[in-house]
Formats: sequence, C-alpha cells, structure tokens
Amino acid sequence: MPFSLHRGDALRVLTTLPDGCVDSVITDPPYNSGGRTAKERTSRSARQKYTSADAKHALADFTGENMDQRSYGFWLTQLMTEAHRLTKPGGTALLFTDWRQLPITTDAIQAAGWLWRGVLAWHKPQARPQKGRFTQNCEFVVWGSNGTLDGSRNPVYLPGLYSASQPSGSKRRHITQKPVEVMRELVKISPPGGTVLDFCAGSGSTGVAALLEGRDFIGVEKTEHYADIARDRLTETARKTLTRDDLVLTA
Repeated sequence: MPFSLHRGDALRVLTTLPDGCVDSVITDPPYNSGGRTAKERTSRSARQKYTSADAKHALADFTGENMDQRSYGFWLTQLMTEAHRLTKPGGTALLFTDWRQLPITTDAIQAAGWLWRGVLAWHKPQARPQKGRFTQNCEFVVWGSNGTLDGSRNPVYLPGLYSASQPSGSKRRHITQKPVEVMRELVKISPPGGTVLDFCAGSGSTGVAALLEGRDFIGVEKTEHYADIARDRLTETARKTLTRDDLVLTA
C-alpha cells in the first residue's frame, strides 16, 4: 500500500484506523494564530491571515482556523492522543507550529502521551523584513516519540535546522504549503519502508515526500478542494516511483 487518502474530519477518520498502523505522524495543523487580538484570530479567514492582499492569490480557504487558545489546545490534544494509539512503540510525531502556538503545541503533545524530544526550526529565507523589529522568518516543528527511541531501528542522522522557501507561483497549491525538500528530510525519521500519517494533509506535500523517500503514506484532509489536489499529486508521484503492479489508488 503506497498510500491511502481519506476525506473527512481528522478525529473521526483516525478512530477508524487500527492500533499501531503507522511509524511516524508528521503533520501541519491549522495554527489558529496570526492575530493580535481575539477578534482578529477568530474573524479572519485562513487566506486573510496567511496571504497578502496585493498578491491576489486564488488559493482556496480551509476550515479550522478560528479556534481560541483553549479550543485549539484541546482539539490538538484529542488528535494527538488518537495518533499516539495509531503509532508503533518507538514511533515518532512531528508537528509544525509558529511562535505564537509553540507553547500550547508542546503542552498538547505531552498531554497526549508522547515523550517530547525537542523543537526543530524551519528557516524561511524570503520572509518580509519588519522595520524596528526582528524578522519572523522561522516556523517550528515540535517532535516527540511513543516511548523509547531505538537508534538501531532507524540509524539516521538528521539536522535540527532546515532552510527553504515556501513554494511560489504555480507550484503553490495551498495557502500554508510546506516545501517538499524540507518534508523529504523530515520523513526520514520514519524507518525505510515505514508508514507516515498526516491527518491535516492539505495539498499532500507530506505524502509526496514520503513516497519519494520510499515510505508509505496515510493522509486525511477535510477540505474537498485540497483533498482533490492531494489525491492528484500523490497519484502522480506514485506512478513515477512505483510500478503499476504496486500502485493502489486512494480510498
């Protein structure tokens, strides 16, 4: 099974999957961030928060961006608790976040039963300078494990800092799309031939990276528009990397 993609609510879909079916959870949940006040955080759409008005992007919006701090923490804890059940002992979890939601993300991963292992940094070279301020050109990846890590199971040496710009132009298929070159490095935390889960799959970049690096992929995406894009990208990648006899189309 190179990949499967489910369209629907992440928590509902995860409850239907069997125990211990994945090696790593690597996901980019909606940050529910980006506003100075509670009104700004809850009244603006994802497109209004994360794209410039003068850029005139035609990218589709996505839901789940209007939770307050406590709702977001509770929601993420529920998801990561279910993801913990799905992950094999010694498996790993990686969650993207920004500086505003970094504390609540580290709380959620621990409350869900994971052993917090640290924070990685994703440097974005094209971040906009801010006069009189430090440039906000980093996002973060909180990572942890389901119990003890066994280095012999996956003897890989990975960096703690990644630098790449967000895709642009026709290559940008999602408002908060992550670079495939970064994701290809991150999925290496899953052992070769292992299975990576992304329950906020978006346009499918985690899955594309997993397939390119010889891992299987399980994705969940709620927004129909982005689920269709992810399915197309995953199918194209699978066809390029696998023989026809190996190809399994999405559910």
